[in-house]
Amino acid sequence: MEILHTTNEEPFVSGTGHFAGWENRLMKLEDTAILFCREGHAHIMIDLQEYELAPNTQVVLLPDTIVNFTNISPDFTISYIAFSRILFQEVTARLDLSFFRFLKENPCVTLPEERTRSINGLASGIEDLYHDRDNCFRQQILKNYIQSFLLDIYDKTHRLFLMKRPEGISRQEELFKRFIQLVHKHCTTQREVSFYANKLFITPRYLSTVIQNVTNTTAKSIIDKHVILEIKVLLKSTNLSVQEISNQLCFPDQSFFGRYFKKHTGLSPLQYRNQN
Repeated sequence: MEILHTTNEEPFVSGTGHFAGWENRLMKLEDTAILFCREGHAHIMIDLQEYELAPNTQVVLLPDTIVNFTNISPDFTISYIAFSRILFQEVTARLDLSFFRFLKENPCVTLPEERTRSINGLASGIEDLYHDRDNCFRQQILKNYIQSFLLDIYDKTHRLFLMKRPEGISRQEELFKRFIQLVHKHCTTQREVSFYANKLFITPRYLSTVIQNVTNTTAKSIIDKHVILEIKVLLKSTNLSVQEISNQLCFPDQSFFGRYFKKHTGLSPLQYRNQN
């Protein structure tokens, strides 16, 4: 997804276009990206959760998010803004951690028409600034724009979420959310339920019960799905050898790594890498 990739010389990109070429391209983002669907439809998988994109659907993708687009319609049109991890850290340095947690848990939302006007105005301003390369205050204006843009997105999304959210949230649902956050953070090195239970100060048995109650699946299967997704990204988007990927993800050896991957996908790592 090179179009969403920034450089040291140009820490942000912005534009609007048709993106049929994005279909079935599994990618882990290095930067922050905000997408806004203008026309058409598509599905997007964000860290194993699937969402439908339609006009006025807004997507916020934080660094290290894994995404994949499917079922893209011929008229699918997206406005996009992407900015580097460093720039994102600079403009969000004073924001509360709940801001990031909320966007991570709610990356995709379809806004009512009347709530898109201010966001559209800010997005247009950022796109104009992107092309105004002679502006000597471009970087400072950009930081102000992006901070305003993110805060406006947070406000619109948060209010909409509060309107739709059921009253209260159970302790088990809260534990599940914290479990998922930990899996996102540690799955590349930790694959045992006991590790996550210890982080949550509960027993592995209780964690397994909670996950089964909330999701009707097991904690181990959720961990494994995230690990497999990370492996697929490394196989498809890097030139790392199978041995190097095995080492990077802390498997004991390449043989165990290959058996683990084949158990969950039916393919060897090289078969997956070489398939279309």
